[in-house]
Amino acid sequence: MNREQAESYVQGLVERARKAQKTAEGFTQEKVDRLTKALAYGLTRENVKADLSKLALEESRLGDYESKLGKIEKKVKGIYRDIRFEKSVGVVEEFPGRGLRRIAKPVGVIAGLIPSTQPEMLPMTKALFAVKARDAIIFAPHPRGRKTTYATTEIMRAILKKNDAPEDLLLCCEEVSLEVTNALMEQCDLVVATGGAGMVKAAYSSGTPAFGVGAGNAQLLADDTADIADAAHKTMLSKTGDLAAGCSCDNSLVIFESIYDEMIAALKREGAYLCNAEEREKVREALFPEWPDNHVINRNIVASPVSNIAQLAGISLPEKTKFILVEETGSGPAYPFSGEKMSLILTIYKCKDLDDGIRIVNANLAYSGAGHSCGIHSRNEENILKFALSTYTSRCNVNLANSIANTGDWGVGYPFSGSLGCGTWGGNVTSENITLKHYLNNTWVASPIEAVIPTDEELFGDMN
Repeated sequence: MNREQAESYVQGLVERARKAQKTAEGFTQEKVDRLTKALAYGLTRENVKADLSKLALEESRLGDYESKLGKIEKKVKGIYRDIRFEKSVGVVEEFPGRGLRRIAKPVGVIAGLIPSTQPEMLPMTKALFAVKARDAIIFAPHPRGRKTTYATTEIMRAILKKNDAPEDLLLCCEEVSLEVTNALMEQCDLVVATGGAGMVKAAYSSGTPAFGVGAGNAQLLADDTADIADAAHKTMLSKTGDLAAGCSCDNSLVIFESIYDEMIAALKREGAYLCNAEEREKVREALFPEWPDNHVINRNIVASPVSNIAQLAGISLPEKTKFILVEETGSGPAYPFSGEKMSLILTIYKCKDLDDGIRIVNANLAYSGAGHSCGIHSRNEENILKFALSTYTSRCNVNLANSIANTGDWGVGYPFSGSLGCGTWGGNVTSENITLKHYLNNTWVASPIEAVIPTDEELFGDMN
């Protein structure tokens, strides 16, 4: 399909979406609340979760079945809990003392870009926000997840139809190509892009307002007060969930040298295998086959079982190995393990103290993953605060499993979301989790209030 054909194809989808969105614009708060409830309920039925998780795994060959089941269950229910009682229609907020009222309105038709790593869960989360906001959304799937994203959309369309809402509020491009995706971004009113750096850059270059996400390369630090067993267990959980398909999985763990040996031993008890020098080089060759000319990850290793990594690298692993450890000493292009790996390979650093650890974390983030997330395992509040103040990320997790916490969890205060803004550090417009408010326009209504003009004394005090 050439560019002209792509533009025509997308125009047809957008026209359908705009017609449906105009109908939804007249929905009451009660109506959109009912629709989001029906979507959340329908998507978390056992047969739906199972079928879509199975299809996603078969098609993408990324991640694992149980993790996909769990992510659908948690993210859909979590987002619905977060937005359940939020107002999104009419006057949603009032500030009597300032004479202001906020009226929420839809943004229109959204282009939802879906990566291969989450072809089932991300359409669901974006759809919940869009329907609650009375938007329409058209999904542009990755070629490796096209069938799954389409099937997910069809299930959601059936739920809308059953609840007397236009099905075309949710559409999926059946034609998948770069030309189609580019045309979609240009013709819609907003782009919500979740995926690789190239996709996000294209979204910001489309000429359409966009919420994108930065690249992941989560950095974790364990200081000399860390609960070593707990830190090792949470590292394992974060690293192995969905076989490291998510951008929030731990990519490096920086360990105080005073607890280094204890931490390595604890990680081994959690199923880690530490490579020797020869094995490390073999893993590097398998993971980055074009290095040093190009830091491109071998797609056959991304989110694949650890046994597959071992086979491709030509190394032997103990039977119950869950993930691989490689030691590193530097950051940047000359040290490829310092970058994002999206695989069951965790980079290990040794640091002298907190300042040295912060230096390593910031250097790694500057190379890959600026603004995304970091974390610290510590029981020293002074260290925790200094680490958070001195690192350049939008999320700093304390004694948490990073990949579980970032997008929302029942025991964490972050709002549930499938898209993580990384601030200007990561080239993004926001440093928040992308949620309902990002799917809304606002009209501010101002009424007269009593004018109170402060004196210079009140304003400037001892400057006078």
